Amino acid sequence: MSLLTEAFEDFVVINKTTVPDGYGGTTTIYTEGTTIQGAMPYDNSTQTKIAQAMGVKNTYTLTVRKNVELDYHTILKRARDNIYFRLTSGADDNQTPASAGLNMRQYSAEEFTLPSA
Repeated sequence: MSLLTEAFEDFVVINKTTVPDGYGGTTTIYTEGTTIQGAMPYDNSTQTKIAQAMGVKNTYTLTVRKNVELDYHTILKRARDNIYFRLTSGADDNQTPASAGLNMRQYSAEEFTLPSA
């Protein structure tokens, strides 16, 4: 087990589905999907602190294995504390090259509140 995978914990992918509301419109339903393993430390760099002072949300970096491909704006719930996050980068934005021995991909993320129905 590597130091990286020792920091991994469970995250639940939240599925977003739009269904007819019976009145000619739609309703969005959020349901829990698959569980993935990843590490998500809080970014407390000086640049982030300056951005937060200007109104940017708390930022995080999600590190997963390279085979975990998630879309931009995927919503995740951290299992240990039920905090929601939304990815602010896509699957191809930051990953180790095929020749690298390190098997990882990283996503930028922000804290997120699920819209209430």
